[in-house]
Amino acid sequence: MAARKKAPKPKLQQTPFVSEAKASLMESARSMAALSRKNAVAVAAAAEAIIACFEEGGTVFFVGNGGSAADAQHMAAEFAGRYMIDRPGLPAVALTTNTSALTAIGNDYGYDEVFARQLEGMGAPGDVLVAITTSGRSESIRKAVEVAHEFDMTVIGMTGAKGADFAARCDIALVTPHASTPRIQEGHIAMGHAFCVVVEKALFEVKPAKPAGRAPAKPASAAAKRATKRNKQK
Repeated sequence: MAARKKAPKPKLQQTPFVSEAKASLMESARSMAALSRKNAVAVAAAAEAIIACFEEGGTVFFVGNGGSAADAQHMAAEFAGRYMIDRPGLPAVALTTNTSALTAIGNDYGYDEVFARQLEGMGAPGDVLVAITTSGRSESIRKAVEVAHEFDMTVIGMTGAKGADFAARCDIALVTPHASTPRIQEGHIAMGHAFCVVVEKALFEVKPAKPAGRAPAKPASAAAKRATKRNKQK
């Protein structure tokens, strides 16, 4: 078999592609600027709800479809693993990852029930649901919101400019002020990272950097202390 020829290395120069790339990046920057002006208070409120949930020993659940499913898993991982601080894991679950549950529920009850049904089995009063839908029209997400309210959970909804009806169904709405799906998703991740850093700083005491090999940041809250205790018992 003849060896494949190595593709030539692209030259960094002004081409029509550069103009298109710059236009996309500029549009993203404008969207982020509008996001910060309109959503700082809502993001802080979302962080406060999550902090209260963790303080009371609750769980934060994340749901979404497609790209929003990836965002749900991304945000859950920031809490379950770490964001910026070495600390114990926090109880955060993306309901998008169990393929057996998703396919069984979808097959037996219909896809619209895939998140609601899981939430019925795991949710509890005081928990938080972060429900992500760029359009606001995803029925599987709307049904999960209904179940969350039935269980007296706090619902943080993440959507776009056309999702006003969905936003109104949520306790806290994080709305990217844009109609384009890519810009909306960029806004969701930015707001997710923002509430992650607020939650982490509130729950864990941040100390000045120490030499390598020293202990990580000391837990500063009851929720953080419980997490540390759980890890020691494993």
